[in-house]
Amino acid sequence: MNYDPLYQPYPSYRVPVYAKKGIVATSQPLAAQAGLDVLKKGGNAIDAAIATAAALTVLEPTSNGIGGDAFALVWTEGKLHGLNASGPAPQGITIEALKAAGHSEMPKLGVIPVTVPGAPAGWAELSRRFGRLTLAEALEPAIRYAEEGYPLAPGLARHWARAADIYARQGDAAAGRAWFETFAPGGRVPAAGEMWRSPDHAATLRRIGESNARDFYEGELAERIHSFMAEHGGYLTKEDLAAFQPEWVNPISVSYRGYDVWEIPPNGQGLIALSALNLLKGFDFEEKESVLGYHRQLEAIKLAFADGEKYITEERKMGVTVKELLSEAYAEERRKLIGDVARMPEAGDPKGSGTVYLAAADGEGNMVSFIQSNYMGFGSGLVVPGTGIALQNRGHNFSLDPDQANALEPGKRTYHTIIPGFLTRGDDAVGPFGVMGGFMQPQGHVQVVMNTVDFHLNPQAALDSPRWQWTKGKTILVETGFPQHIAQALARKGHDIQVAIDPSMFGRGQIIWRDPGSGVLCAGTESRTDGSVAAW
Repeated sequence: MNYDPLYQPYPSYRVPVYAKKGIVATSQPLAAQAGLDVLKKGGNAIDAAIATAAALTVLEPTSNGIGGDAFALVWTEGKLHGLNASGPAPQGITIEALKAAGHSEMPKLGVIPVTVPGAPAGWAELSRRFGRLTLAEALEPAIRYAEEGYPLAPGLARHWARAADIYARQGDAAAGRAWFETFAPGGRVPAAGEMWRSPDHAATLRRIGESNARDFYEGELAERIHSFMAEHGGYLTKEDLAAFQPEWVNPISVSYRGYDVWEIPPNGQGLIALSALNLLKGFDFEEKESVLGYHRQLEAIKLAFADGEKYITEERKMGVTVKELLSEAYAEERRKLIGDVARMPEAGDPKGSGTVYLAAADGEGNMVSFIQSNYMGFGSGLVVPGTGIALQNRGHNFSLDPDQANALEPGKRTYHTIIPGFLTRGDDAVGPFGVMGGFMQPQGHVQVVMNTVDFHLNPQAALDSPRWQWTKGKTILVETGFPQHIAQALARKGHDIQVAIDPSMFGRGQIIWRDPGSGVLCAGTESRTDGSVAAW
């Protein structure tokens, strides 16, 4: 990779971190250290990723939990593997039943949007296939933090308080009681610097570790989840849990200026990032701060999202194929739509032509791109009493319009926002990257890849670069550090440019690149949050 590690044109004043034996990069310093501890104990990058992921359910519960989903890209022995650990809708839920109950769209909170949690099974499957330590050993740091407690960081405390306010105003008071007992003990949320601990989390993680996650899907934990959902009129059952298995998938990719950019196939939205890059590789980007360059990026992501929103769902339910959407012929057709002014995004016809992210690497060449989420913050606003399991609200993404590709069906996986990324060149791994944050994620992936490949920024600078985000129509959010003269010029091209003062709206990313000759690792972490790199 051709970049200057001392060139930092952005105001974070961070520099990339180098190491040889191992690196873990994530949004929470204690979680990164948990992964590094596992590496030093003799684990590999896969063990470190599991340890970090489990620790994040305790150390950053505002963004993920034991009751969420996960995806991973794993590079080992010269090959990239994909794991889809996202759970489906319960077998007993239907569009007709929800409409009969008075719902015109999927609820955001409560028992209805709860889908089968896939993360615990994902940890177990990664450990079984590629781990060096037992799952119980990998979960030890998370269990320790849950039992002993830890002080909240300022950013974490802010998101925690915001979630409590939302659940108090909009949540299910009866079903949500255990959430407040767990995360607002004594009737108040913990403040920055205050200790929080959860023995229930520790006991649940210990059960998951000792049973290789089977207790969660077939044992006492499954029974507790089943009973809780039945008590409050939910659809998730112990039969749904017992039937779940994570799926090993073949990652999908596009070639971009000599590199291969890899994503998990649908039901994830990584296809949107690949579609946008497939359009953008047809243009030359000679300088980063270019009005025309930004304009083309914005138009490309809008076109990619239009296709994604129309077609992406569980892959076997899609009306078009990934190959068709990523074909060179279709990219050429869509690229012609990118003109001199902003346009409203519309889907094409290819047949006619709120998360945590972590990256881990070890000195043996193993690398992991891992992401997990409860979707919106803590998720549904529900905790299974006595377990610490915060249940996700991933089902909110389903449509109740039966004519839509992502229409709700029993046992179907929904359009998923969380996506891990990976970069290779020839037969060599360059490394894992990711930017979490709802529908910001494919947009963040495009920006990180271009910052790296087109503009030769080091991993830290590639993350610190001011970001943009398309939201709808012609509306574009930009960070306060985005060049004002560029924003003004884009507005003259018809874009509705709005400056967003909250940096958390633009996602949180991590990067690890590996030098194929020396094996030296180089990492960057997110300056918009409590990002940290733990290195050895």
